[in-house]
Amino acid sequence: MLYAITDDHLMPGPALLAKSEAALKGGCQWLQYRSKSLLTPPERVAAATALTALCRRYGAKLIINDDVELAEITGADGVHLGQGDGDPRLARKRLGNGAIIGVTCHDQLALAQRAIDDGASYVAFGRFFPSQTKPNAQAAPFSLLNQARQLSVPVTAIGGITLENAHRMIEAGASVIAVCHSLFAGNDVEARARNFCRVINP
Repeated sequence: MLYAITDDHLMPGPALLAKSEAALKGGCQWLQYRSKSLLTPPERVAAATALTALCRRYGAKLIINDDVELAEITGADGVHLGQGDGDPRLARKRLGNGAIIGVTCHDQLALAQRAIDDGASYVAFGRFFPSQTKPNAQAAPFSLLNQARQLSVPVTAIGGITLENAHRMIEAGASVIAVCHSLFAGNDVEARARNFCRVINP
């Protein structure tokens, strides 16, 4: 499954919705709203609300990065939490049993099992390749994905994934491929999304 992550710098202003819709048209099933710029709270609410509606039109899911309150206010489908960015148990209690709750687990299987025990719907490992979004992130070995096959939730690979290397993540054991720069930096986002989906589901 293709999991697209937005970026304020690659998708400023109206480009947020335009590029997100292109990704959804191309087959993206999960979209994460990740806003690290100096948007005001009302601007972030407006953007997340619009993205929630957009995802519903395409039968996709909107996941909010690191902000349970924003997910609750806008009716998004879930939240993604980094280590130290919130308790999955509290997020589950606040957002309900149907919410998608993801947790960043870096390069540690033990963190993933703890996240699952705390109610996570999926876990994310990475980075696996040099990443423009998080250049200083700890590298994770491919073997981790094979070990993670035993986990009871979808396993997401993230970090520097491109059309050229995405197949290696699938072959190693990932069931979800998360992409940001390699999807949204180009002009034809819809075509790139379709190509990613072909790699993920050959």
